[in-house]
Amino acid sequence: MTPVEKLCAAVRSAAPSVAGLDTGTKNRVLCALADRLLEEETVRAILEANSIDMERGRESHMPEGRLDRLLLNRERLSQIAEGVRQVALLPDPIGEILEESVRPNGLHIRKVRVPLGVIGIIYESRPNVTADAFALTFKTGNAVVLKGGSDAIASNLAIVSAIKDVLSGNGISPDAVGIIASTDRKDAAEFMSMREYIDVLIPRGSAGLIRAVVEGSRIPVIETGSGNCHIYVDESADLDKAVPIIINAKTQRIGVCNAAESLVVHEAVKERFLPLLLSSMNEHHVELRADEESIGLLPGAVPATEKDFGTEYLDYILSVKTVSSLDEAIRHINRYHTGHSDAIITEDEAAAERFLNEIDSACVYVNASTRFTDGFEFGFGAEIGISTQKLHARGPMGLRELTSYKYKITGNGQVRA
Repeated sequence: MTPVEKLCAAVRSAAPSVAGLDTGTKNRVLCALADRLLEEETVRAILEANSIDMERGRESHMPEGRLDRLLLNRERLSQIAEGVRQVALLPDPIGEILEESVRPNGLHIRKVRVPLGVIGIIYESRPNVTADAFALTFKTGNAVVLKGGSDAIASNLAIVSAIKDVLSGNGISPDAVGIIASTDRKDAAEFMSMREYIDVLIPRGSAGLIRAVVEGSRIPVIETGSGNCHIYVDESADLDKAVPIIINAKTQRIGVCNAAESLVVHEAVKERFLPLLLSSMNEHHVELRADEESIGLLPGAVPATEKDFGTEYLDYILSVKTVSSLDEAIRHINRYHTGHSDAIITEDEAAAERFLNEIDSACVYVNASTRFTDGFEFGFGAEIGISTQKLHARGPMGLRELTSYKYKITGNGQVRA
């Protein structure tokens, strides 16, 4: 066996014991992990590892948005620990009876929620995903194999070391979580072929990573898409409401998939709204890339190309498109978005309802920031990713999205005629 196959086989062997854990045991382990992540010795070890990754990132001229994703500090570690603790507090979906019936022949049929089995996760530059992924998969009775990017390898290994210590200390096989330490592309390709051991693969990262996994995997994939998120300022928009929403969606964290990348503005409000936008974006050092109808009202803006309207920048850049109607706005967004999150700013209930119904995205907002597309904000606890596909899961993927179901049938001697 190669090292990758040996790791996957070990996690597969541990999976049945994880699936059989009761809720109390799972919650106790997760709370112990949350505590461990806040212990000074663990904090120092993880932050020292992260400083190695950050230094490598700066030396390789990593873009600011990716550096932001990579960074860990005491505050972010506290947030990670809180996310793990929140998962422990959530109801356990395993064993939930989804449907139940008794057939005329007396067969008692129950449709029951069960773990998926072994989940593989491939991700980039976000060490918080390591803890989130374990918490969610463990709570749902799944074992997990992690393949983080080379950018965050030291941070990821430090976090997994803490997880394994907690599992062992609670009498659970540390093989319930595995991490591929190699950063060789060949090992990533081999991982994606481990269908014998891995039940489902979830990529989380850039559009390029997701495309590579979808096209190269022999394992079924749940696609978590990139986020070219749009905000449309309608002709009836409250402009005082629109500006802070756009500031929040664009600038609160630029390196996340639910940040706004594209702005669409109705021509009826552009002369009043765009100067307000320009002032706010200048304060936050956001570069505007505007179409011909907008650029004259945005001194200093760069002419937008068609590519700009379809780009997830993960940077202080925002594209601007002027439209003449709600119909045009919907057509433009559905053409260029990635099916992640889009918002309308409007006081017109009919326009809001049309936008909600006709925008083909996982999350569609009225008068709110796209930054709310997040498992924690939706009350799911930490999330495994945000699915932009339509099969099995869509939107923030919390506990229920990491389960399947089986039918349990009880009889008393029935045979089929």
